[in-house]
Amino acid sequence: MPPLLRIENVVVQFGGVTAVNNASFSVEPGRITGLIGPNGAGKTTCFNVISGLQKPTQGRVEFLGHNVTHTAVHRRARRGIGRTFQRLEAFGSLNVRDNVRVAMDIRGGFRGALRRTTQDADLLLERVGILDYADDAADSIPTGTARLLELARALACEPKLLLLDEPSSGLDETETEIFGELLRELASEGTAILMVEHDMDLVMNVCHEIHVLDFGSIIASGTPAEVRANPVVQKAYLGYSDDATTELEPVKP
Repeated sequence: MPPLLRIENVVVQFGGVTAVNNASFSVEPGRITGLIGPNGAGKTTCFNVISGLQKPTQGRVEFLGHNVTHTAVHRRARRGIGRTFQRLEAFGSLNVRDNVRVAMDIRGGFRGALRRTTQDADLLLERVGILDYADDAADSIPTGTARLLELARALACEPKLLLLDEPSSGLDETETEIFGELLRELASEGTAILMVEHDMDLVMNVCHEIHVLDFGSIIASGTPAEVRANPVVQKAYLGYSDDATTELEPVKP
């Protein structure tokens, strides 16, 4: 069986700058895959290529065995690609519940909109742990809560693949642990998750596989243990060497 998502030799150039350089990796159903690297390594650009917001200079994107390299964003979403953003993209003038209902209506089309109920949205809000905020304006809730709202809205579209860009930003330690459990549950149900994240504890605890980007190139791939032990990754990103005892923290720019 082919992987759910396959990225093959993707290059993205902006003028004379190469943001992504021959990146290749795949994502499997029911698994959490991490995409890590220093700021500016090309992680969000990869997400933009996968979701259709950025056309690659060269390379290929396959989803569900089909070439979607030139498929429009909305068609990729309908095929099952859901996404959250590093920069929050909630509808600030709507309350939290209606943000989720909008996604449900778009997913269901006109007839689906007639069938949707408030309870449907509330079940998703409860699942991500923010039902208490259902009636609050989306532009008034804390950053961590807004991250979870984006997740609920993505889940409302019933994705086969979730692209999560810095999803734990704004969450405290306890909330991050709960969030990690939710990711494991989603994966156990068959959802494929590709996550860009700087919280190394979260990445190492929940990911089945990790790909490391540096200056747009994949410099390492493997299990969390393999990536943690890789001296190239240690030097480029994790910020320590073999003889160091430092905690895992990304190198600060």
